[in-house]
Amino acid sequence: MKLQADRMQGPTITGYGEGWVAVNGEASHNSMLLSSAGHRVEWPVADFESLQATDFEILLAWDIELVLFGSGSRVRFPHPQWLAALYAKRIGVETMDTQAACRTFNFLAGEGRKVAAALLV
Repeated sequence: MKLQADRMQGPTITGYGEGWVAVNGEASHNSMLLSSAGHRVEWPVADFESLQATDFEILLAWDIELVLFGSGSRVRFPHPQWLAALYAKRIGVETMDTQAACRTFNFLAGEGRKVAAALLV
C-alpha cells in the first residue's frame, strides 16, 4: 500500500503558543482571521474586551459554513447580538480557546470544510 502525506489546499496552522500563532510556518503575534479557502487577514482586535459586532462583519463576505472563534487563553463567549448577522446567513459559530480553535481548524480544513478561524492571540 502506498501512503501519501495529507495536503491541505489552503493555509495550515503549523504552531501556536501563548501570544502567537504560526500559519504555514510564519509566526504572528496579532489576532487574525483565517479561512480554509486561503483568506488570511490581521484582525484588529487586541483582546476579548475590545470585541464589537463590527469585528465579525468581514466574515460575511467569505464563502464559509462555520466560524471557529478562538477567545484567547480561556473560553469566553461573544454576545449573541454580535453574531446575529452570521446566523442570519446560516453560518455557525463555535467558541473555544484559541489553541483548541487552531487544532479544530486544521482538522476541519483537512476534511475540505468551508471553515474560518477568528483567533484572538
